[in-house]
Amino acid sequence: MATFISNSPDETEAFGRRFAGETKGGDVIALTGGLGAGKTQFVKGLAAGLGTSTPATSPTFTLIHEYSGGRLPIYHFDFFRVEDQQSAERLGFDDYFFGDGVSVIEWADRFPDLIPEKARWISLEAKSETQRVIAFQW
Repeated sequence: MATFISNSPDETEAFGRRFAGETKGGDVIALTGGLGAGKTQFVKGLAAGLGTSTPATSPTFTLIHEYSGGRLPIYHFDFFRVEDQQSAERLGFDDYFFGDGVSVIEWADRFPDLIPEKARWISLEAKSETQRVIAFQW
């Protein structure tokens, strides 16, 4: 497990851009961390690093956003407002997880049994108003 210390939202986004270089079709990225930990900021960088034309935003109220136009499509899920595992299963995300794009799940730890074994887990933790500790395994 490796860690990266981000001292600003821009650094968290830049980390996501770098991570995009290591991303391939079929990858599943499971994000954990509290409110304001930087999960969406990371996804903004990932999307930009993959060359999508639409800036990433939080899918909290829509549950999923799709970004295309880059090297790989991105399927951005948010489990924060999903009530239970049955509701999550009804989203039909298996079609996304095993497709040719990159699936990113915020609040993945809410339903860990639904996350494929091959997923790459990234934990973001707020240490101060601007500093984040990002723990990951390549």
